[in-house]
Amino acid sequence: MAFNINYRRLVIAAVIIILSPVACNNGTEAPFPSNPITFVVNWPAGGGMDRAGRLVAEYARKRLDVPIAVINVSGAGGATGVRHVAESDPDGYTVGILGASLVASQYINPNANSVDDIDIISFIGPDPAALQVRSDSGINSLEDYVQRAQSDPTPIKNGNDAPGGVSHIAATLLQRLTNIELTLVPYRGYAPTVAAIVSGEVQSSTLPVHQLIDQHEAGDIKILGVMSEERHFMAPDVLTFKEQGIDLVTGDWRAIYLPNNIPEDRHAFLETLFFETISDPEFQEAARQLSFFITPMMAEETKQFVEDFDRSLYPVLLENGLVKARQK
Repeated sequence: MAFNINYRRLVIAAVIIILSPVACNNGTEAPFPSNPITFVVNWPAGGGMDRAGRLVAEYARKRLDVPIAVINVSGAGGATGVRHVAESDPDGYTVGILGASLVASQYINPNANSVDDIDIISFIGPDPAALQVRSDSGINSLEDYVQRAQSDPTPIKNGNDAPGGVSHIAATLLQRLTNIELTLVPYRGYAPTVAAIVSGEVQSSTLPVHQLIDQHEAGDIKILGVMSEERHFMAPDVLTFKEQGIDLVTGDWRAIYLPNNIPEDRHAFLETLFFETISDPEFQEAARQLSFFITPMMAEETKQFVEDFDRSLYPVLLENGLVKARQK
């Protein structure tokens, strides 16, 4: 009998020892973040969004005790990557970077997520579009470009995003405002579009200035105009479209976002993390070296910016026959 009692005591003691860590952990939660964070870029590697995303992740990582893994989830004019983030677990461990294509694609692509499907928490900065041609094209000005497009029976091939992407929108608006017809050749992101115009696969492109600034300075590519209110600091010699008589202001911008329904404390942590990262003078200098405009904003101001952008872009899309979904 004594043996049986001692045996039962040993079994009970063993069970208590095994369960004790679980009991202790039930009352406490590991600090956030305690696991690696996945940072999703919704365009291919090598392009402007990818370089911006990797730079943000690099400097944000310095403020954390966990790694940040950058992955590229591209396709459908950036919509595939946005869906990846929107459908991720709302635990704060999946973050993304996106641009203006989100606003356009929600109207152009019925399968794309809307702005309401995600939670935008921080603004990085704007990235105005421009019109570039190969220097051997014989086109020396925006006026030359329009005249060539209007008189040549063979349309100029323009490299741009898929429908919904910013450079596609820029090319479409260029056609409408100047009464020209281009052959719009879609590529999956800025990097392959750059390769296409450099190789001669297309004759022009509607990319942001910094994508081809090195080739412009080398004399291989000519930037004919910038689609912004002011000249670009990387190409102060290049006139804006407005200065050349065409009222065209459009382009990209970049922001950080999360899935909806992130716990409030984690949301606040991530909003502060990325705002402080983007406000860091060292980060801003590194970004400027990559030709990025930096104008950090926190969640409330960023969401207002996106709402205003949506409000101004929608009539343009509607007027130009680009609204295929979510018509207001």
